[in-house]
Amino acid sequence: MTTIAVFCGAASGNDPAHTAAAAALGKWLAARNWTMVYGGGGLGLMGTAARAALDAGGQVRGIMPENLYARGASLANLADLTVVPDMSVRKQQMLAQADGCITLPGGVGTLEEISQAFSWARIGDFAGPCVFYDVGGFWRHLAAMFDDMVAAGFLTAADRAKLLFSDDLEEIGAFMVSYTPPAIRQYPKRG
Repeated sequence: MTTIAVFCGAASGNDPAHTAAAAALGKWLAARNWTMVYGGGGLGLMGTAARAALDAGGQVRGIMPENLYARGASLANLADLTVVPDMSVRKQQMLAQADGCITLPGGVGTLEEISQAFSWARIGDFAGPCVFYDVGGFWRHLAAMFDDMVAAGFLTAADRAKLLFSDDLEEIGAFMVSYTPPAIRQYPKRG
């Protein structure tokens, strides 16, 4: 485990605990010598986590689509920033560089990014752990939704166990370093 993709809001939200958690995550990654790869933003939880990691001596890589870069969304003076054509390329590059993913609170884009990472893990296109840093129970309804997917037969219990919801960084770290990818989904042979 050397590089962690961090997905989070480009807004800070209205709960100061989310901003505090973003700063704690950035410092924690730096203390573990894990490089943070993220969307390159300077605003919201994105900017808070990146600045905290950099201030603590950590390594931070940003990957940002051209349209957001052109609008001035990047973190000022981020030494390692790659500008890519679009969001699809950004997500693909982030996952290609990451050994695992941690998701802070965020909006639809944040949810979409971690959902894609977990979906790719189930089909063998991403081998790293996916974790929801569940600050103040922000992701509790989503955790219940994943449990409902198991109950309804759309997700195996074994695969559900490969997805962690936790508000404890030490538990998150232990989960990530001991993680083994889910078995790759198999399909019946065409007849």
